[in-house]
Amino acid sequence: MSDTTINTSTSLRADATTIGIVALAHGTSHFFQLLLPPLFPWLATEFSLSFAQLGTLASMLYIVSALGQAASGFLVDRIGAQPVMMGGLMLFVGAALVGASATGYEMLMLSAVLAGLGNSPFHPVDYSILNQRVSSARLGHAYSAHGITGSLGYAAAAIVSVSIASAFSWRAALQVAALWALLVLIVVVVFRSAITTPIHRANAASSNEAARSTFGFLRLPIVWMCFAFFFVLTFAGAAIQNFSTPALTQIAGLSVTTAATALTGYLVLGAVGQLAGGFLASTARFDPEQGITLALGLSMLLLLAAASGLASGYGVAVLVMLAGFGTGVAVPSRDLLIKRATPAGATGRVYGMVYSGLDAGLAVAAPLFGWLMDHGQPRGIFIGAAIAMLASMTLSWVVARYSPRAAVPAQNLT
Repeated sequence: MSDTTINTSTSLRADATTIGIVALAHGTSHFFQLLLPPLFPWLATEFSLSFAQLGTLASMLYIVSALGQAASGFLVDRIGAQPVMMGGLMLFVGAALVGASATGYEMLMLSAVLAGLGNSPFHPVDYSILNQRVSSARLGHAYSAHGITGSLGYAAAAIVSVSIASAFSWRAALQVAALWALLVLIVVVVFRSAITTPIHRANAASSNEAARSTFGFLRLPIVWMCFAFFFVLTFAGAAIQNFSTPALTQIAGLSVTTAATALTGYLVLGAVGQLAGGFLASTARFDPEQGITLALGLSMLLLLAAASGLASGYGVAVLVMLAGFGTGVAVPSRDLLIKRATPAGATGRVYGMVYSGLDAGLAVAAPLFGWLMDHGQPRGIFIGAAIAMLASMTLSWVVARYSPRAAVPAQNLT
């Protein structure tokens, strides 16, 4: 066997290990974003909570995560991604245990805060590890695995939590979540050498404004355009993930279990869509903003059809599930759009700030859609999601218009 073959095999094994650990941790972070929402029907009964109060729990998680994500990007650049990932997983264990022992709304709020803190570092952590450790030839596959496991984490939260709560109790569901986070933490500790990243410091001699100073990237307008794009885009996710289950029970007369299964289908098809979206994003025929428009346009029409009353019963659930495919297809194009706008030497900081737009959008949207549910407007969940998709399509073209395309060679975008 030649040295080249050995080196290629070693590189493949190293990349696969890194991708696998990052994907596992990312899926876990998405699971914990939905730590409480699938259990809302049980929590509402147990503690006599309104939908607005439940939405505030979700909002608190995302407010804390948004603030923490922006800050954690600096931490990742300063001390490396590996210890930050471990800290996030430890916070997940604490969040689930606090929730499982809750005796009132205050403890549920504390659980949401801890989950938000735990979730906050994962985007800057994950992208820093993947961009710095995975070979360029496999980076596209790394992004695909990262996105798919995120969707599967959402799907697992919806179906696992509801199943355990139905069979045992909502407290048991949270205890199982704590055990899962602990197991993932053990895996990360064992394979920690595969996710170690170098430390980046400001370089005054650099020609790159973002690299010259710690906060230089904040002066780049494109960073804030990307933030706005993510902020609006996640309104749709907030609507579906937090309130599609109760909305479907009211609109289509479905049971909680069936409606939760529809949410799982939406998320699973989202994962399938991400796989297909990788091919769409890789073709020279479409720029990222075009791929986003095609994919989200399809999902928007399906959600409007679900809200229109043209379908009933299981038909409404099917329309919502199919919309998940379009949202998934848009993800690789979304990541390409942001990669083009990211300056060198500030990966953690830029990804932390830009992706905090996800959490900020979810924080604002959750109580808004909770208010719609409290006021007897379940169809507004799907109409609102469709409007958010239309707005994000528009913003994707704005981001593309001002993105420094030449800064990232095309061969590095796949």
